[in-house]
Amino acid sequence: MSKGSKILIIDDEVAIRRLLKVSLKSQGYDILEAINGQDGIQQAAQHKPDLIILDLGLPDMDGLKTLKAIRGWSAVPVIVLTVRDFESDKVSLLDAGANDYVTKPFGVPELLARVRAALRSFQADGGEPVIKNGQLEIDLAAHAVKLKGEEIKLTDTEYRLLCLLAKNAGKLLTQRQLLKEIWGISAIEHTHYLRIYVAQLRHKLEEDPARPNLIITEPGVGYRMNIK
Repeated sequence: MSKGSKILIIDDEVAIRRLLKVSLKSQGYDILEAINGQDGIQQAAQHKPDLIILDLGLPDMDGLKTLKAIRGWSAVPVIVLTVRDFESDKVSLLDAGANDYVTKPFGVPELLARVRAALRSFQADGGEPVIKNGQLEIDLAAHAVKLKGEEIKLTDTEYRLLCLLAKNAGKLLTQRQLLKEIWGISAIEHTHYLRIYVAQLRHKLEEDPARPNLIITEPGVGYRMNIK
């Protein structure tokens, strides 16, 4: 399904680009390369890749700024390569719209698995353009959420979490499933991510966030969205 997908590598290190290019081409992907943030933004706009691998430390502009610039007009999956291992940095990346991150040095099999997962997730979004559940409406094409006809402002991570729950409305999703899909395999033990973002969604969507009836917690297991 993902064979032949177009992947843009934005990294100023020749050795890393070469490693990624050889590894990804061996899996049947078509590869584009950019050596800095501005070049990467231009290539992303011109060639519309199916996935972007973005190094956080670029010579002309910070990778986070590059990510935010791309997120201004594209929902393409972005996997960030970073040497930073601070939780605050990772949260900033995820909030800015990164689909996943890989800490350097990384193993090629792990990176390839992240690429496959990101492509599957993005391609799965090509179903129905609007999800309706009671008074909640999610327009996937417009990246917009409405409740009782009024638009609700969500962060990128809140939006992705809501979409995942909505697409599986009525189905219990485990904490591990949610964490893997939204934050990547490396985050499957960080259950506090879910507590924080579910609380934020409830604050924006529930009539009484303390007594939710849309996003329901199954203690010790996961979450499900009620079908209205």
